[in-house]
Amino acid sequence: MRTLVTTLAAVLFAGAASAAPQLNQPAPAFKLAGSDGKQHSLADYKGKYVVLEWTNHECPFVKKHYAGNMQMLQKDLTRKGAVWLSIVSSAPGKQGAVDAAKATELTLARGAAPTVVLLDPNGEAGRAYEAKTTPHMYIVAPDGKLIYMGGIDSIPSSDAADIPKATQYVQVALTEAMAGKPVTNASTRPYGCSVKY
Repeated sequence: MRTLVTTLAAVLFAGAASAAPQLNQPAPAFKLAGSDGKQHSLADYKGKYVVLEWTNHECPFVKKHYAGNMQMLQKDLTRKGAVWLSIVSSAPGKQGAVDAAKATELTLARGAAPTVVLLDPNGEAGRAYEAKTTPHMYIVAPDGKLIYMGGIDSIPSSDAADIPKATQYVQVALTEAMAGKPVTNASTRPYGCSVKY
């Protein structure tokens, strides 16, 4: 009996380990409702670079970047042809939870420019990516493989004055990838508020 339990535990652990997102492997698939009322899947954007941004508008670290930095990145990178998906994995009733109308209102009020805001109230997509913080950033290449995961930049603070001094990991990674170069810092430490699953 102990052997059976040990074997089952090993199989379950191996399954969980292989399900974790890995660099240069296919990014976890998802299909989520957007703030535009449509369903969006990662597969819809095959052939394009996709930036995934886990967000929570009430988080001080997110507020730091939405003082202008995040909007600038969204506009710059989508102008270069990338798709930007902001994902809200806050559970209903928890900090940062929004419905489609509130997500649209926030996007307009902040002058944000994601391709669309995606709603993940049950946290399935967030858990598939092991998103831990807001913001937590990922880049998916046109072939569907994950080429970056981690922080938005190199200074883990909630002070907007630190942004100009920081290495902008997401911007650098996407610029390198679009130029056909390997991503120098493909995995970095994310920072921010915990995702409110």
